[in-house]
Amino acid sequence: MKAGLVTLAAVALLQLATAQPHGLQEKRHRHHRRQAVVEQVDYLVEEVIVYVDGSGNPVSTATVLENAPAPTTTSSSSSSSSTISTTPVPTTSSTPSVAAPSTPTTLATSTSTSASPPPPPSSTAAPSPTPSSVAPSPSSAPPPSSSPAPVASSSTPAPAPSAPASSGPDFGKGISYSPYNADNSCKGPEAVASDLAGVKGFDVVRLYGVDCNQIANVVAAKTGMKLFIGIFDINSIQSEVQTIASAINNDWSLVQTVSVGNELVNSGGASVGAVVSAIGTARTLLKAAGYTGPVVTVDTMVAMQSNPELCIASDFCAINCHAFFDSNTQASGAGAFVQGWMEKVSQAANGKLTIVTESGWPSQGNSNGAAVPSPQNQQTALSSIQSTIPSNVILYSAFNTLWKTNSASTFGAEQYWGMYGSPPSGDNNTS
Repeated sequence: MKAGLVTLAAVALLQLATAQPHGLQEKRHRHHRRQAVVEQVDYLVEEVIVYVDGSGNPVSTATVLENAPAPTTTSSSSSSSSTISTTPVPTTSSTPSVAAPSTPTTLATSTSTSASPPPPPSSTAAPSPTPSSVAPSPSSAPPPSSSPAPVASSSTPAPAPSAPASSGPDFGKGISYSPYNADNSCKGPEAVASDLAGVKGFDVVRLYGVDCNQIANVVAAKTGMKLFIGIFDINSIQSEVQTIASAINNDWSLVQTVSVGNELVNSGGASVGAVVSAIGTARTLLKAAGYTGPVVTVDTMVAMQSNPELCIASDFCAINCHAFFDSNTQASGAGAFVQGWMEKVSQAANGKLTIVTESGWPSQGNSNGAAVPSPQNQQTALSSIQSTIPSNVILYSAFNTLWKTNSASTFGAEQYWGMYGSPPSGDNNTS
């Protein structure tokens, strides 16, 4: 009897020690008991639940003791195994399951979420960057979260039955830009013009806020690109709409799309209902100001798929999607990864068009499994994205963003997503 119990305890401890986190889901490591020659013994079996983030880093664990039925045989046999479910690279229409940790934590990139986005900065200086706390998307908002694993809601709401399929706008190809120096100060009109002078071959430039007079400065740079303008603070929609109208001198032909919030649901910065309401408010105010183009909210691909109301309330589904934060995807597979998620999100929203509002690859930093940052891999990934998705995608980002903060959660790569490298105006130019 004692020998049997000692054996059982040893097996339980061995299986607990070998439990490994994996993937984006809550993983249950089931420990199968080893049977021995015993007579009617009741005992406890340990079940360990490991919560992990989008990069497979353990967040928390819980051990549950359950009564197991007494063995009914005296034959001796041994078997031990652990079953770990895995999340496939999203290149099909299957839906990944993501379990949110029970307590707030800092996750690896898109990465995206962390704390709620800070309020927009004053007109004279950009706010201090806040490290992102979730893994897929290094958004460049003022300041954005860097993208990581998106947080899905506990249950996926059903899409509204009235949502029609949409062909959407003729979006073309875009690039994102943020007008901040390394010390978080604002770049002036000359610096912005210098930065954008060499940015060619794009139809749209994405801006994340209205601070630093960035809209007027980009307009003055005469890039020929239309504007994808961001209302960053959904609690200040009226004032931000007024700022936009003034910055473009009420020439709405310059504006391709207006976004309301960036990764707010993924980051926990706002509820789905609050974002949907903000979209409606912004659309009404923008229409009154003379704008009749697309109005959307932007979030990570998982947040959008899990909350299709965000897509349905928008004029198209707008997702930030970065293959780098999937540890199974190499740079050459970036295009297929992003395209797969576009299809999934559209499917969740009854066929509505999905446009990628951020996608790229870092040129330096630490490896994330098969995803390795380097200048060559950045070029490979961007080529893969552009050849697979020739339109309806905004590349992230025009230049490196030294005003952000590198961290382990973003694999030390947060500052190095610029496809043109360092900005021509430098990183400390307020002119």
